[in-house]
Amino acid sequence: MTTEAPPPKEGPNSGPGGPGAAVPGAATDFTEVQRSPQFGELRRSYRGFAFPLTLAFILWYLLYVLLSNFAGGFMATKVAGNINVALVLGLAQFLTTFLIAWWYARHAATRLDPKAEAIKNRLEDGA
Repeated sequence: MTTEAPPPKEGPNSGPGGPGAAVPGAATDFTEVQRSPQFGELRRSYRGFAFPLTLAFILWYLLYVLLSNFAGGFMATKVAGNINVALVLGLAQFLTTFLIAWWYARHAATRLDPKAEAIKNRLEDGA
């Protein structure tokens, strides 16, 4: 039994240097795009959404942990039957995680993706 690798597949990137090989002028193009006002706006849109929401979720999670450690009496308070505040807040952690993921997907689809697509098209067209 041999351990030889299969021959490389032929394709658009199979020329000299193979996939990922340096393309003349590509670094300059990417640098120009990165410095463009459109890219700056895309980055601000992303950061303006992601950073505050991430900070808010981390604080919410830390609040839950701190309450669990230092407010045992409060967390043990019965809400209904055997359901207590700790269980409700713990399940709310999962709920907020899914809500944030849905909200980000919606934000990306409506605000980030069109801007990124326009930048990508401009870069691919060489304009």
